[in-house]
Amino acid sequence: MSETALIIGAGPAGLTAAYEFLKRSSIQPILLESAASVGGICRTVEHHGNRIDIGGHRFFTKSDRVMDWWLKLMPPERGANGIESIAYRNRRREINLTGEGPDPNEDDRVMLLRRRKSRIYFARRFFDYPLRLNLSTLQRLGPRRTLRILLSYLRSALHRIEPETTLEEFFINRFGRELYITFFKSYTEKVWGAPCREISAEWGAQRIKGLSLRKTVRHLFHKTPETSLIEKFLYPKYGPGQLWEYVADEVRSSGGVILMGRTADRLLVDGNRILGVEALGPDGRREQFRADYMLSTMPVKHLMRALDCAVPAHLLEISDALQYRDFLIAGLLLDRKRLLCPLDDNWIYIQEPDVAAGRLQIFNNWSPWMVADRNTVWIGVEYFCSEGDGYWTMNDDHLARFSAGELERIGILGPGAILDSTIIRERKAYPAYFGAYSRFDELKEYLNRFANLYLVGRNGMHRYNNQDHSMLTAMTAVDNILAGKADKSNIWAVNTEMEYAEEDT
Repeated sequence: MSETALIIGAGPAGLTAAYEFLKRSSIQPILLESAASVGGICRTVEHHGNRIDIGGHRFFTKSDRVMDWWLKLMPPERGANGIESIAYRNRRREINLTGEGPDPNEDDRVMLLRRRKSRIYFARRFFDYPLRLNLSTLQRLGPRRTLRILLSYLRSALHRIEPETTLEEFFINRFGRELYITFFKSYTEKVWGAPCREISAEWGAQRIKGLSLRKTVRHLFHKTPETSLIEKFLYPKYGPGQLWEYVADEVRSSGGVILMGRTADRLLVDGNRILGVEALGPDGRREQFRADYMLSTMPVKHLMRALDCAVPAHLLEISDALQYRDFLIAGLLLDRKRLLCPLDDNWIYIQEPDVAAGRLQIFNNWSPWMVADRNTVWIGVEYFCSEGDGYWTMNDDHLARFSAGELERIGILGPGAILDSTIIRERKAYPAYFGAYSRFDELKEYLNRFANLYLVGRNGMHRYNNQDHSMLTAMTAVDNILAGKADKSNIWAVNTEMEYAEEDT
């Protein structure tokens, strides 16, 4: 009998693991997915011919392995204008994107090369993001605020906060208190629903560890070639879900099994091994699945409660107290004539404390094929919330009107702009770096004892991974299994030593 790898979750990590098993071994992957579609938070949702990318997913990575994987499955469009190549810092090699791959008019399965633009909206004005302290920015800030920012930064440079334990201290050490309050505090606290002084500095170290006022000023005068590279990125013609739907098709056609609507809620344990999983099916019946290896992307909070063994009470208290941030996006189809300012961004960070909206995506600018009628503007207004709160439970029509009203209030939309709308809610979109997270290592140590259990992906590791990081955790887990390697520390090392994509910008 061939060996089986049971994989909980058919998002990027789960699908990557399944694909790797099939291409490199005789191990059969079986994926159990509780939702009705694959891709997890990287799926693409369609509404009346308009497509929504939940969260916005640039296909940019510092990993050669991930980029090669993407381009093998979905080649770049032919004749990409404006850039000759994407350089890879890891090995300093290049993959030419010009003149390779099918014409997008001949084949829909292509990566588009897109120009990245994102801005901050603060005090009813637009500022570049990543922040550039150029003449335009200084004029918008005004001389008094600019002077306060510089003096504040000098104070922080001379009197660095040590030890650096909170996210607020992380920001102040790199930008000074004034710039932190101006450009980082409001948006970050919208995301997490908690003060920055209560969030671990580890989040900043993971996500923006290379960004600082010193580097921002340096790049004003010395823009390196590496900096310009992340001003462009690859993107599937029909959104990120297009890639993951294709990967799922490849998994199925190669002998893998993907079962939808299966909620894994009991892990069968024998000593230090997982024997299998019991899951609730869409028809209400329970099914059992044998596992030689198990890879889990389910939230750690749920995983700990699913273990069919005597878990120490103090560990359950920690896992039960793990916190997450939920997310919803209001998809608004707009009359272009009702826009009060041009929106040529991929996304806009809304640093305005008088509105609840946190970020604005403009899907037309990710790919023109994301919108059915290119004479309209298709946007997503993002809200970071908690399941059951007032935003989460708001009626869909009311929420659409509320979202448009917020954009009207801050001067982005005129009245009567909405032509159509839809609301998407995403549970546990962001594992939180506060509360019981300070004791997460105790959970990790306990779960690592199960020899054939591998935690991968964002919620599987309770880590704010990007898509490429989640894929790398899955690839590394498969590497370990095929090599017979018991030590799992290399999986946990992914996205701790790597530089995040926003660095050097």
